[in-house]
This record gives sequence, structure tokens and C-alpha cells, in this order.
Amino acid sequence: MTDNEESTVALMRANLHQVFGERDPERRTAAAKRTYTEDAVFLDHDGPVVGRAAIEARAQALLERVPAEAAFSEAGPVYLGEGRAALAWEFGVPGADPFVRGLDIATIAEGRIVALETLLDR
Repeated sequence: MTDNEESTVALMRANLHQVFGERDPERRTAAAKRTYTEDAVFLDHDGPVVGRAAIEARAQALLERVPAEAAFSEAGPVYLGEGRAALAWEFGVPGADPFVRGLDIATIAEGRIVALETLLDR
């Protein structure tokens, strides 16, 4: 695996665990700064948001709706393409059926996510 591929894998995992799975706002903000461009676009079933702060707010809102023990887990490898990557995941309480399954598809430029779309399988 090349350094660029390793960096992309790390970005996808950081998005899942260190931003959307992080309950501490300060740690989430630090991870978001490393993971997204300032004007990154995020799209999910609730509609689009633009900017790191809006993405962080979306993550916070999600975590406020679920039990504290709920967590994200990777449901396969990170798939790599030219300037794009995808990662399937599950979200729920460990040991129980997941609340939701999803797929994150990211566009990456200059070492950060510039666009992220989440598709859900409820």
C-alpha cells in the first residue's frame, strides 16, 4: 500500500471513529480539522451541510439521540479509487443488532475530505 493509500484509509477511519463516533467536542473538533477541508460538503438522509462546523454539529446531533454505549464499527475494508474512497459501517450497541448500517463515500483532495456522502441501509 502506498503512503497516499494509507493516508486515505486513515482519513476514512478518522471520519467514522474520531468525528462521527467521538463524544468529546474538543477531540471531535481536532479530528475534524485534520480530516476535512474548511468548506467540506456532507450529504446524508437529512440533507446537505457545508463546512467542518456543520459536519461536527451533525455528528453531535446523532450521538445525542442514541445510548452512550452506541458505537460505530467498520463493516469491511476501505475501498480506494482515484481521489475517492468508501467504507461500510454499522452503528449500534456492541453485542446487539445494529441500529443502522451505512456506506461513506468520500472525495479526497490534498490529504483531506472535500465531500462526503453517507448512504443508509436501515
